[in-house]
Amino acid sequence: MAANGIDKALGISPQVLALRMKRMNLLTANIANADTPDFKARDIDFRTALAKATASQTRVDTTKPGHIALSGGVSQPQIQFRQPLQESVNGNTVDAQAEHAAFMENAMRYQASIQLLDNRISGIKKAIKGEP
Repeated sequence: MAANGIDKALGISPQVLALRMKRMNLLTANIANADTPDFKARDIDFRTALAKATASQTRVDTTKPGHIALSGGVSQPQIQFRQPLQESVNGNTVDAQAEHAAFMENAMRYQASIQLLDNRISGIKKAIKGEP
């Protein structure tokens, strides 16, 4: 199976996982800085970032015949600052409860994405072995 065939078989799962991980890192930083004065909570618009990542799935040209063509990866999503529901005295915009909820939702979706990718890989392995 060529690299392009593997990309098609895996679908958008690799892009989803990469974006979920980037979002998890942002949410973790928000939670860790909940008491830091003037810290501004950050996040990404997951749907917009995924749409950009899947739209930019183009092949990278090789410079020599022996080079392996690579698929386009996930570009850096646009990081946005969260609008606080309530102003804090120290200028911090982190709402710890909202950040924890967003983190848990993202973690569950990340786990579901891993399970989907694992199922696809298992299906590919069965197809290669000729198993039903």
